[in-house]
Amino acid sequence: MKTTDPAATEEAIRLVHVTKRFGDHVVFPDLTLAFLRGQTTVVLGQSGVGKSVMLKLILGLVKPDRGHIYVDGTDITGLTERQLIPIRTRFGMVFQGAALFDFLTVYENVAFPLREHRRLPESEIRRIVRAKLALVDMEGTDDLLPEELSGGMRKRVGLARAIAMDPEAILYDEPTMGLDPMTADTINELILRCQRELQTTSVVVTHDIASAYRVGDRLIMLYEGQAIADGPPEAIRQHPDIRVQRFIHGDADLKAGAPHTRGGLA
Repeated sequence: MKTTDPAATEEAIRLVHVTKRFGDHVVFPDLTLAFLRGQTTVVLGQSGVGKSVMLKLILGLVKPDRGHIYVDGTDITGLTERQLIPIRTRFGMVFQGAALFDFLTVYENVAFPLREHRRLPESEIRRIVRAKLALVDMEGTDDLLPEELSGGMRKRVGLARAIAMDPEAILYDEPTMGLDPMTADTINELILRCQRELQTTSVVVTHDIASAYRVGDRLIMLYEGQAIADGPPEAIRQHPDIRVQRFIHGDADLKAGAPHTRGGLA
């Protein structure tokens, strides 16, 4: 029986009082966040703050120790692997390193989720694959292997695979990591294009503040397992908390005991 959340009319994804630890390391002591339908939310924070863990929680790949996670109003926390399959097919996932299958061509990589989860004739798979490759400016690369692609091209193919099944939501794990500024901006433009054309709910986790300003409707900053800032890009840019300002300006010395302004979230 489904457990539903009345807030789901506007909230596509909701984490409520989520606690997660690995051994003695507490990633999230008590995290509550909501991601609004049709909006691009960028989650910022230094490496190790739990951004990727949050994505795994949303997909049900990792279970919280306490709390609840809702997807379109359905509490997925207690679902089995079999029950999670239809939930996961509503998501597209763009992995940090693209995570393409090295032994498959570009075409076969993008076709993979369609073959796994949909019963479609090959002509329809071909139409979808080529349409998605065109959306990310990768026409004519069908027969190439991942080793023949640059880092930016692999990211594009990863995005094409993520949108192959027209997902309701797309999760991006450090989409511009390891890319030069020009290639990173190309990826940012593709994120914006997919948002405009597919009208998805997007969650982008990154430590790249320039990309965050470029693609985000809303920015959240995580620090020690808590959201210490939450608002539109301009509000984050002017946020009074010194920890936020240090992150924005590239100061790596974010110590837990550093002085900061407390005045609620932006």
